Amino acid sequence: MIAYDFTGRHAVVAGAGGGMGEAIALALLDAGASVTAIDVKPRPASLAAYDDRLTFAQGDLTDAAFVEQAVGTAGRERGGIDYLANVAGVLWFGRDKSALEMDLDVWDEVLRINLKSFVHTARSVVPHMRSGGRGGAMVHFSTIQWYRGDANPQDAYQASKAGVCALSKSLAMQLAGERIRSNAICPGMALTPLQARWDTEEKRSAVASYAPLGRIGTPQDMANAALFLLSDAASYITGIELAIDGGLLMRM
Repeated sequence: MIAYDFTGRHAVVAGAGGGMGEAIALALLDAGASVTAIDVKPRPASLAAYDDRLTFAQGDLTDAAFVEQAVGTAGRERGGIDYLANVAGVLWFGRDKSALEMDLDVWDEVLRINLKSFVHTARSVVPHMRSGGRGGAMVHFSTIQWYRGDANPQDAYQASKAGVCALSKSLAMQLAGERIRSNAICPGMALTPLQARWDTEEKRSAVASYAPLGRIGTPQDMANAALFLLSDAASYITGIELAIDGGLLMRM
């Protein structure tokens, strides 16, 4: 296992109430960082042992005023912000379907959560990165699903995640001169609360067999990638989309 040292650094993790976001918050804390974790869900029990370096702000990431208050307070109390991990997202099976027939209120809500909330966090975090004078790094979570169409579409999800990659790349270009990097992570199949439909070993085995590496991804796989892209080891990497998919794109 690669070890990173984030001692003395401060990260904001949006969507840290479970799954990938929780794993990223834990990995950063274990690597010595201070973390401001934000989610509409309550603080996971796994984060309870880090009270000296963890601030958990429970609230709605689609509420720009709440995000600005939570990030601003954290930035002042922790002496700046070095990193942002945008991990919040929803995948609403049955409600999110073809754009030709779905309820467009659902479309709007998915884009508010999956894309606009990323704008809220970036707008709130970047001034702290700028004022710190040492740059910073961001990772934004998308999906490999945006690369293709689907016979069983979730069009709002797919469009929002395509937008995440476009936003990340645009931020990378805008902020490169200030040594603030922005990259996107595109997970493939991953065993998180969003995929509660894989609720039996038989189903999980069938899904795993489709990936060339023969297994479903885990939140830790995504945390490993996020820590690399945030770390100084990736200091010459910006504006990319990194697929963490067990080789699944080779089948698409």
